Amino acid sequence: MNGFKWLVSISAVILLIAWRPVMAEQKNGFDVSNALVPVDRILRGGPPRDGIPSINDPAFTHPDEASLWRADDLMLTFDAGETRFAYPVGILNWHEIVNHDLTGTPLLITFCPLCGTGIAFDPRVDGRQLTFGVSGLLYNSDLLMYDHQTESLWSQIEGRAISGPLVGTELRPVAIRHELWGRWLERVGSDGQVLSTDTGYRRNYRMSPYGDYDHSERLYFQVTHTSQKYHPKTWVLGWTYNGESKAWPFPELADHSAVLSDRVGGKAVRIHYDPEAPSAELRDESGNLLPATRAFWFAWYTFHPDTLIFEAK
Repeated sequence: MNGFKWLVSISAVILLIAWRPVMAEQKNGFDVSNALVPVDRILRGGPPRDGIPSINDPAFTHPDEASLWRADDLMLTFDAGETRFAYPVGILNWHEIVNHDLTGTPLLITFCPLCGTGIAFDPRVDGRQLTFGVSGLLYNSDLLMYDHQTESLWSQIEGRAISGPLVGTELRPVAIRHELWGRWLERVGSDGQVLSTDTGYRRNYRMSPYGDYDHSERLYFQVTHTSQKYHPKTWVLGWTYNGESKAWPFPELADHSAVLSDRVGGKAVRIHYDPEAPSAELRDESGNLLPATRAFWFAWYTFHPDTLIFEAK
């Protein structure tokens, strides 16, 4: 009898050991067994899956009714034909993702407060429209989104699935602006629509939950590559084309008052810098807005350690 119990105990241990690798490859309930990045670099940010709730059925209001916002509040903005949309960063700080269906044309608005990155995507993959939520996980301090349809994890800055059934798939970035509320109102007039604070959640959208994080040298989470060339929270505009990445730090652009002409991956581009926001826009030779990334220096660098850097002469 004692021998039988011993065999049962040994069998239980063997089963536990056999299952342990499978258990170790789950993060917040997501299967990361085929992750393209080191699993130990996928970190829990604190909230559980959907602990930061995405906005899946966004309501919009006319600018005249959006009394909460002040002239110097930052917006992510998108022009859809004659209709102009503004997504206040004050709301995005608390929700990070907006799944916006513009009359059959979907748009995914994402914002990572830790990296300062507001990036938009076309959420359609192989003709299938995906919707996204906040996984509660981070990679290189950046938001890891997940799609509701396959539960693949997606790196926001990279715009690609790093694990799950869609691993390796890339989303097409969509060009957006970073504009101050007052400047956006001047530009769009009565044609604007603003994301409503009627989100279904009670939040203080005038207060950032991250305090003075935007100005501090402190990072909450480790990153794979660091550079001391600039303060970690220095704003930069970054873009990758034809395998070449380049960053335009705002302090360097501040010393260059005219529209700047440059080249990335053999493509001619122009940079328009707005010191008030501060923000910058990247355009091609025809004046078309390109989907560049406004980010903290540390965030751009850790994903693009071989980046070229514009420096004012």
